Formats: sequence, C-alpha cells, structure tokens
Amino acid sequence: MQFHTDYRVENYILNTTWEDLPKEIQDRAVVCGIDLTTALLLGSHGRQFAAGEKLAQSVCGDGEIPVVGSQHTYNLLGAVIAMSHASNSFDIDDGHNMIKGHPGTSFVAGILAAALEQGISYREYLTALVVAYEVTIRFALAEQEHYKYLHSTGCYGAFGTAAGMGRLCRMDKEKLNTALSIADFHAPVVPVMRSVTTPSMNKDGVPFGALVGAMAVLETLSGSSGRGHLLEAEEYQHLAQTLGSSYEIMNLYFKPYTCCRWAHQPIAAGLSLMRKYGFGPDQIKEAVVYTFDAAARLSQQIPTETDEAQYNIAYPVAAALVHGDLGYLQVREEALQNPAVLDMMKRLKFIVDPVLEAQFPQKRLARIEVTLKDGTLFRSETFSAPGEATDHVDLAWITEKFRRITSPVLETEKQEKLLELLTSNLEIPVRRIVDFINQQ
Repeated sequence: MQFHTDYRVENYILNTTWEDLPKEIQDRAVVCGIDLTTALLLGSHGRQFAAGEKLAQSVCGDGEIPVVGSQHTYNLLGAVIAMSHASNSFDIDDGHNMIKGHPGTSFVAGILAAALEQGISYREYLTALVVAYEVTIRFALAEQEHYKYLHSTGCYGAFGTAAGMGRLCRMDKEKLNTALSIADFHAPVVPVMRSVTTPSMNKDGVPFGALVGAMAVLETLSGSSGRGHLLEAEEYQHLAQTLGSSYEIMNLYFKPYTCCRWAHQPIAAGLSLMRKYGFGPDQIKEAVVYTFDAAARLSQQIPTETDEAQYNIAYPVAAALVHGDLGYLQVREEALQNPAVLDMMKRLKFIVDPVLEAQFPQKRLARIEVTLKDGTLFRSETFSAPGEATDHVDLAWITEKFRRITSPVLETEKQEKLLELLTSNLEIPVRRIVDFINQQ
C-alpha cells in the first residue's frame, strides 16, 4: 500500500469554519448536537456509564473538566473515558447505513471533552462535529473495503476522535497527520456481529475507539510519530476529494427507539397496525416478522441486562407491542422481567425474507403479520425504520424525540430550557450547556 501525504484531510479538518458550511449543513449540525446530547444524557443513567466513571477515577484521577450527568470532574483522558461509556449506552444515537454503525457516538466524547478543556463556543463544537462526521464516515468506507470485514463503530471512532480532538487542540497539519495515522494503526477491530449474537456491554466498541483516538492525540503531543492513514492510500484518496463539496452528514439516520436499528422496522410496523386497527397486546395470538438476515441473527433470548435487551430482536419488539413505545423505561434493567413482555416474546416469530435481504444494507426493511386470538389476520406494509436519511430529519423531528426520550430523566421545564440552550445562541460556551445539565 502506497501512502501519499497531501494534507487534504488535515487541511479540511483544521481550516473548515462554520461560515464555510451550507445552511442545510449548519441546520443538520444543530440536529446532531441535540441528538448526541440526548444520548449522553440518557447514557449517564446506565450501568455502563457508572463503570466508565469508576474506571476514569481509578486511572486518571481528578481534573477540571465536567462530564454530562455527573458531579465529578476529570482531566482530558478521564472525561473521554467517562463520556464514551455513556454515548452508546442506550443505543439511541445516530447511524449511517453504508458503514453499518454509529459515527456520532464514536467521537462525541473526545470532541466534547476537548471542547470543555479548551473553553470553546457551541458554534465551534458543532463545526468540529461536522468535520468529524465527514472524515469518519469516509474513513469507515475505506476501512471496510480494505479489510473486507465489518469493523464497527469503535474502530472508525478512533480516527474520528483524533480528528475532532486534534482540531480543537489546535494541532498543525503535520501533527494532525501523525495523530490520525496513530489512531488508524491502533484502532480496535470490534467484531460487531459477535456482539449481535452474544450481546453485552462490548456492543459497538465505542469506549475503546474513543480511548485510542484520544491517546493518539496525546501521544502525538508527547512526541510520538506515526505515518500513513487509509485516506492517504492511493485506493481511497478519491473519498477525501469530496470533502467540503458533498456531505455524508446528510446521509445519517436518527433513532426513535432505544435498541439496535435492525429492530426498529418491525417495531414501527407493529405499532402502526395497532394504531390503525385498535387492538391491544392482550389480543395478539402470534406475530410473524419478515426481515433481513442480520436482523434475524440478533439475540432472541430473555435479557438480564439492558445491553442484552437492546441488542435483541424479540425483546424490543415485544416491549414496544406491550407498552406502545420503546425508550429508557422499557430497556432499563428494572423492566426486563415484565411478565407481559416475556409472554409476548413467546408469540413472536422471525423469518428472513429473500426480497428484503437483497436490499440490505442500502435499505433495512421489515413487515409484520399479526394474528389475533379470534383468528383475525392483519398484514402491515413494508417498513423502513423511522428517521432514515430519506425522512429529512429536521429540528422539529429531533426535538420531539428529545422530549419523548428524556422525559423519564428530565422535568419538562428543564427539557425546554436545555433545548433553548442547544438552539438559540451558538456563541455560548459549551461549558455553560454541560453545567446546566448537571445542575441539581
């Protein structure tokens, strides 16, 4: 493999300004800022975040950087460790179909930690998010083509974290090139399909990707050297040539439910039938879901931990049919032994449909057939998951999601004040937003 260092990627990361971004990209940045705040907020109420904080305290000690949802403060690396254990904890973060994972959650911890350390404005934070999305998604496409293996979120998150943190730490292009090369070389493999079939806190490998990306920046600032990242390789330089002219951030999807994206389609299909025909969960005799192979391979076992509930196909669908929604209250561990949900799981069947499988991953589709106890049969249309790029998610969509998803953990008044901070004045320091969240 031949690497050609022309600093195209580094110059894009370092020199892009808010004013350079088209209006629709600025609007999308605000949407992403709200959505990633939602993920961090919800995640701060989970066991994975508690483990991350304990780890950060034990290996990094104290500092002056706050983290979302905590009264502790950390040094830079500690803040990255803590928040990277929150951002993907409830699987409510954005994704990108063609890289089969979640770019935003992969780098938000590092970028937010660096933003807080550097005392930057919300505008500059959002700009850093945009450039991180753009280079991360392109790097992920190169990575999957190069390795011929599904390296998931944490793997390309190392690169995105180094990109965003390198920008905010005001590296020059040579040092940033070094940091990106180190992050690429040391990025975790993240065999995500293993986590699909055997779910645990391993999930998408977000904390370790963020840790590698942050360490790549710190290693570079300490004098380490590294050369050659995939976007400099001859085979993949074409991906970097579109930086600043086309925007992958517009191809993101956004998740309304706290579970793997591959369960969202049958949830939407089932809830649509219930609303249309007015039947309740106690009337269902059987529900058959027709979907694609990767979704059908998700665990169908009764979960004992929230991560097992999220990386599951049967539990989320059953819980949504019983409760009419799937959010924090339905996947937290206190809810996992609900008899009505466990009974509904027994009434579900999952079948791989060749027509739907042929359209994966460009499209992720499912339909459901529900038979009632009186013999009535209802068939849904074929559903994509809500919040796809083709749905043109806007501020109204994302604020409705924010209100619904955070309602169990934030009072209405605080929700509205936080939304105002996240939308009305981009010049405020990022620290002010995090301090407001953490007010008791």
